[in-house]
Amino acid sequence: MPVATGRATYHASAQQTTYIASGNHAGDVGPRRYTTTATSWYFNDEVEVRNARTPGTVIALGDSITDGAASQVNANARWPNFLARRLNAAYGAQAPSVVDEGIGGNRVLNDSPCFGVNALARLDRDVLSVTGGRSVILLEGINDIGFSQTRPGPDDTTVGPGGTAPLSFACFSPNTNVSAGEIEAGYEQVISRAHLRGLKVFGGTLTPFKGAFYWSAAAEAKREAVNKWILTAHAFDGVIDFAKAVQDPFDRLYMDPAYNSGDNLHPNDAGYEAMANAINLRLLR
Repeated sequence: MPVATGRATYHASAQQTTYIASGNHAGDVGPRRYTTTATSWYFNDEVEVRNARTPGTVIALGDSITDGAASQVNANARWPNFLARRLNAAYGAQAPSVVDEGIGGNRVLNDSPCFGVNALARLDRDVLSVTGGRSVILLEGINDIGFSQTRPGPDDTTVGPGGTAPLSFACFSPNTNVSAGEIEAGYEQVISRAHLRGLKVFGGTLTPFKGAFYWSAAAEAKREAVNKWILTAHAFDGVIDFAKAVQDPFDRLYMDPAYNSGDNLHPNDAGYEAMANAINLRLLR
């Protein structure tokens, strides 16, 4: 018996076209009823495909940069997509699968009323319970830094992480002024919990964001401190220098114009490909 679904769960920035129709059209033989489109996914969380030859799963844990914000719609141009294609080209049917667990606006330490629970709180659901999980690529923390610098404007709105629409200032609350050390401690929790499940964790350096809506000199100092820790603390099983891959060669505080989507925070398709190319595939085998 059909019943109401309740509130729809959804992936806000799926970067794919979804076709929507009202009512039951399961028996339709053509697309004419599906005239409404969106770029979000609804209800479904994941699809699993069994392949006995696949040696486990690589899990990309992160925020909107891992989610592929500002990449071309329907092009599968997120950096995890490019990584999956590299792995398939190198290893064929024996390539590890890649799961994208990026959420726009997500933070390591604090929840958000608009951008979901923090990475530590969702680790069991989105990483440790993934079928065949073998390794994690962690790229998160820029929102912990940026949101702590964000304050309401005259109209109490600001531009969102995708740089495309105004959002209520409440979406960026709490504006907890976290330190680089607190973010690093959050990384250590992710590493410890993943290691207990037998997963390796690879840390990605935070990409440049000068010119973005929540950049400041104080925020930049935190990013540089966090990146130094990622590169030198030897806490991760390996490091991927995403920042170096996309930074402007003439000013490392900025993203390379060739890789900048235009909001100074998210790469374009070429930038996401450069990020994937910065990953040493041997780490994942």
